[in-house]
Amino acid sequence: MLSFIEISCENLKHNFEALKNYVNRPIKTIAVIKANAYGCGQNEVANILEPLADYFALDDLDELRQLRKVSQKTVLLLGYVPKEDLKEAVELGAILVIYDLERARILDELAKEKKRKIKIHVKIDAFLGRQGILTDEAENFSQALSRFEHLEVEALYGHFSDIEDTDDFSHAQKQIENFEKAVEVFRQNGFAKVKTHLSATSGILVWEKQQGRSDFVRLGIGLYGLWPSQDLKQKFGGQIYLKPVLRWISRIAQVKILPKGFPIGYGLTFVTKKETKIAVVPQGYSDGFDRGFSNCGEVLIGGKKCSILGRVMMNMFVVDVSHLKKVEVEDEVVLLGFQGSEEITAEEMAEKIGTINYEIMARISPLLTKKVV
Repeated sequence: MLSFIEISCENLKHNFEALKNYVNRPIKTIAVIKANAYGCGQNEVANILEPLADYFALDDLDELRQLRKVSQKTVLLLGYVPKEDLKEAVELGAILVIYDLERARILDELAKEKKRKIKIHVKIDAFLGRQGILTDEAENFSQALSRFEHLEVEALYGHFSDIEDTDDFSHAQKQIENFEKAVEVFRQNGFAKVKTHLSATSGILVWEKQQGRSDFVRLGIGLYGLWPSQDLKQKFGGQIYLKPVLRWISRIAQVKILPKGFPIGYGLTFVTKKETKIAVVPQGYSDGFDRGFSNCGEVLIGGKKCSILGRVMMNMFVVDVSHLKKVEVEDEVVLLGFQGSEEITAEEMAEKIGTINYEIMARISPLLTKKVV
C-alpha cells in the first residue's frame, strides 16, 4: 500500500465516550461523520461508532447513499436536499432539516402517500446568519407547520458561532436566549414535546456541562481527537483528554543526491545551496496535501522532521533528508500524525498555510485507502 489513511479504532471510541461523559447527564449523541468523517473515512468511522452513537449526521444525499452500504443507523441530513431528491432521502431513512414550508409540504405529501409520519428537525438561525428560520418567524412558521398532519417535528436546533476563540460569552448568550425564545414559541403552538440541540464540540465544552439543556449533542471535530481551537485546548485540556484518530502515511518513491545549484520543482522556487540528499514523496495537492506547504511544510521520516523543498505538485513533493543517516525507498513518510516520539498536528499544518485544522482534515482525498487499526 503506497499511501493511505490509518484510523485508530481505540482512540475514536475513547473520544466518543470522553465527550459524551463530559456532559455528565443522560443525553442522546449525534456523531457527525459528514465530509468523509473529517477525512477519516465515513463508512470506516460509521462501522466503529455503529454500536455507540444514537444518530449519525451527514451533509448530503450522496453521503447517505454511501452510508447505507454499511449502516441503517438513523441519519440527520444537515445540508440542502433538492426537491426532486426528497423522496429518495426519505426512502433511505433520513431525518431532514427544514426551514421552508414548501419543502415541508412536499414531505407531508410523501408521508401521506406512505401512510406514515416523517420526522424532521427545524433549523433556527439564532444569530449565525446561514441556514434556518429567524426567531421572529417562529410564530408563523410553527403555526403553519402544525397543519401538516404527517410530519413529526422531533427537534429544533441551532449552532454556536463565536465560542471557540473568545472569552466573551455575550454573543453565545444572545444566541442561547434567541434560540430558547423560538423553542418556547414552538411549544406554545402545538409542539410541546419538541427536543433541542445547540452544541457541537465547542458547545459541549463551554456550555453544555454546566448550563446546557439540550436533548442531543453533536460530536464533531473532537470526535477525531482535534480541538475546535487552541483557546479551548488550553482551557479544557486538563479536564478532557482527546486522542488523535488519524495518521496520513505515504512511502518514499526515490532517494538521490542533488549537486549545489540544482533547482527543485516548478517555478525554480528552491535551488540547492549545497549538495543535498532528497526524497520524493508520492502525494500532492490532488490528494489534499495543500500547495501552500511549498517550501514551508514538513513530514516525518525515521521519526524526524524533514522540510519540503520547492513546490508541492499534483502527485508528489520533495523533502530534504540530508540529516538522516539511513533513508531508503519505501520508508514510511508521515504527513499528519505520530511517528516515534514526534508528531505533526493538523493545527501546526493549518498555521503554516493560514487556515484551520477542520480544513486540513476535510480536504484529505476520500480516494485514499483507509486502514483501521
